[in-house]
Amino acid sequence: MLLAWLRRLLHPEEPGWIDHGELLKQMRRSDAPMIVDVREPDEFDGPLGHITGALNIPLAALSARIDHLVRAQCPLVLVCLTDERSSQAAAELAAAGARDVWVLRGGMKAWRDRW
Repeated sequence: MLLAWLRRLLHPEEPGWIDHGELLKQMRRSDAPMIVDVREPDEFDGPLGHITGALNIPLAALSARIDHLVRAQCPLVLVCLTDERSSQAAAELAAAGARDVWVLRGGMKAWRDRW
């Protein structure tokens, strides 16, 4: 994980990857990241549920909210079912100027499998 953090310091414009264990640690901190779930509302509220405190912004609606997220100036962790849509969202955010953008490796499937 140290190498991933060092890489992010050298290339802050590129989204990074975070695993569920590291995200749990980050969520316990006072400067916890903003978690953005890019699944559709029915998935967000569906059987897998969502990460407590996550903001639901479906991928199709991301462009309308991108300025707000870039201006948030806090770490952003993107999540979806696996990590495909969240990777796409992370790339869009990085292209719009967001820094400190992370993708939850394995998405909600990995998050739920950890239990």
